Amino acid sequence: MRATLLQIDVDPAEEPAARRLRVAALVREQAGADLVVLPELWPVGAFAADRFPVEAERLEDGPTAEAMSAAARDAGVWLHAGSIVERDPEGPLYNTSLVFGPDGGLRAAYRKIHRFGFDRGEAVVMAAGEEVVTVRHPEAAIGLATCYDLRFPELFRLLVDAGAELLVLPAGWPARRLAHWRVLVQARAVESQAYVLACGTAGTHAGVAQAGHSMIVDPWGEVLCEAGPDEQVLTADLAPSSVASTRADFPVLRDRVLGLDRPKGPSRP
Repeated sequence: MRATLLQIDVDPAEEPAARRLRVAALVREQAGADLVVLPELWPVGAFAADRFPVEAERLEDGPTAEAMSAAARDAGVWLHAGSIVERDPEGPLYNTSLVFGPDGGLRAAYRKIHRFGFDRGEAVVMAAGEEVVTVRHPEAAIGLATCYDLRFPELFRLLVDAGAELLVLPAGWPARRLAHWRVLVQARAVESQAYVLACGTAGTHAGVAQAGHSMIVDPWGEVLCEAGPDEQVLTADLAPSSVASTRADFPVLRDRVLGLDRPKGPSRP
């Protein structure tokens, strides 16, 4: 299974409409990949909270969804299109990830559960999602998470319990916490015994330098490939069957106690 991460430079001088056209062209260049992944909020920038209400779009027929659906169909690829500022018909804004099939059909949408900002930015402007979301790719079950979710391992446990073998994480991670990014991406792979595909943004927007350093990590926590700080296309060949073999050879997930319903033995008098 060939996976490609597109680490996009979110330059504030580039209008969202122009960036959509550019990114759609990049997606079309990935024909032959089994899965293509984009970063979090790449049309506007993850820290540009003042622009969220202006750039918000409908899930069904917004400009990003339409452009990415067409690009996925033209390339014949599964596309995790990163996330957009979604405007719900009832009013709230959400940080919503979109997954398209090779026919351009929307296969899954995930509203980010953990919002970053500590009473500022996204945490104030966005509403929180409530659903744990997986989607079935022909090669593997994919669990969806976004950026700040990375710091909450309980979400990844729920994704594993839901059958996830690949964990896909679009992000807009700041450069000043790059060390945390590396540790946490590998930790989520090790504890979940799953592939982690973590795709970040490059450049600087809203005054926040982005970490870049998108990564693909295998179920043993080995980094298969890692980008630098600039815009980059990152590709690796995955072996989804290795998830099951890793879990069988080193059955740590079987030994979970907390948060797991375990069969009860006979009671003692």
